[in-house]
Amino acid sequence: MDAFWEFFSLRDPNIRYVLGGTVLLGIASGLIGTFTVLRRRALVGDAVAHAILPGVCLGFILAGGKDPLLLVAGAFVFGLLSMITMDFITRNSIISPDTSIAMVLSVFFGLGVVLLTMIQSSSFTDQSGLDDFLFGQAASMVGYDVKVFGGLSLFIILSVILVYKEFKVISFDLTYAKSIGYPVKRLELAMALLMVLIITAGIQAVGVVLMASMLIIPAAAARYWTDSLSYLLLIAAVFGAISGAAGSFISYTAPAMPTGPWMVVSAACVFFVSFFFAPGRGELSRMLESKKLSFRIRRENVLKSLYSFEEKDGKAERVRTLSELMKTQRLSKLKMKSILSYLKNKELIHVYPGPPSGFVLTENGRKEAKRLVRVHRLWEKYLNEYLQIPEDHVHDDAESMEHLITEDIEKELRASLGSPDKDPHQSQIPYDDPASKQPDRSSNRRNTK
Repeated sequence: MDAFWEFFSLRDPNIRYVLGGTVLLGIASGLIGTFTVLRRRALVGDAVAHAILPGVCLGFILAGGKDPLLLVAGAFVFGLLSMITMDFITRNSIISPDTSIAMVLSVFFGLGVVLLTMIQSSSFTDQSGLDDFLFGQAASMVGYDVKVFGGLSLFIILSVILVYKEFKVISFDLTYAKSIGYPVKRLELAMALLMVLIITAGIQAVGVVLMASMLIIPAAAARYWTDSLSYLLLIAAVFGAISGAAGSFISYTAPAMPTGPWMVVSAACVFFVSFFFAPGRGELSRMLESKKLSFRIRRENVLKSLYSFEEKDGKAERVRTLSELMKTQRLSKLKMKSILSYLKNKELIHVYPGPPSGFVLTENGRKEAKRLVRVHRLWEKYLNEYLQIPEDHVHDDAESMEHLITEDIEKELRASLGSPDKDPHQSQIPYDDPASKQPDRSSNRRNTK
């Protein structure tokens, strides 16, 4: 806790430099990464991240030391060159895009490792720490470094804000963007340049090997929380900032730990929290929804079974025993009792202690059961009439659809079919409002043909 307060109190100028740089980098990565994920360009980002290493090494050689501006310039040039090379190979050969990405990644990164080895075996006096550009070392950043790399991140953030509307359109519908006169090629080039810039900005803190992860993981995690692009960008930026701050803090408390890998690990933790716990899309939420749906289907099937007994013998007040219900459902006795207890609590069935002990539908229960039977038979009629599916093939489809058909869909079915009396199997379709039942227009249609 002492280290926590010391770090986040920001009294130490070096901590302010590191934290400011990594947070800005995380925000910019989340913003650009969102568009990269939406446009399915994640592998391109990975290739560019690896391809900038020879640019860093050449910038070091030309400067004779670790001048941030020349390192950035070299990284940017080689990042852009890698994108041009991938595009050229894809357009002018039979090689697939993923193969060209793999080729560029391996060749450029191999060249970078060769140059890095040459530098380390040479007489350069300022080569110490140059290999930190592989995995990042934010702790080695000084004020000038933060101004350069943080300035790049800030420029990217402002650029995304300014061209948000245009980026939004080309990310979802290129054809529409062209039709309304957007300069699509220039916008795509601008997005590619921003992606190269953010990868370049991350070489000091995260390193060339792991920068693609910071580009992708916050955006992928944010995708679990919303369908709105504006909120998606905001959440991805927040996740990126959290990852940057967490990685910097861990590196501060354990100086032997490089910042870049811990930023990526922190982002991965955020992703797994989103993957499991995000409402609506998280795995836990989906499991709960699946269980709720399964339980609803089972209890609705029990209501249908009670109603089918009434249809067969015409005795609405007759008590139906547990053994009779068990024969109609593939359920254990424990699950059946749980469902019956739920239906009783919702006042959809009466429970009689006996003898014989059993169950009877209440008025509300009968109304709900009739609705389920009605939509089932209307859907069978629709499949048979409009899709020409034989009557002996419609039952299973209707069995699954009856639990999903809403009142509005039921009204449309009735309007389309003319509220028919019977389904394809000649079973009566039960209505709550027989007086308002319309004539069966589908039957009339057949008779006039």
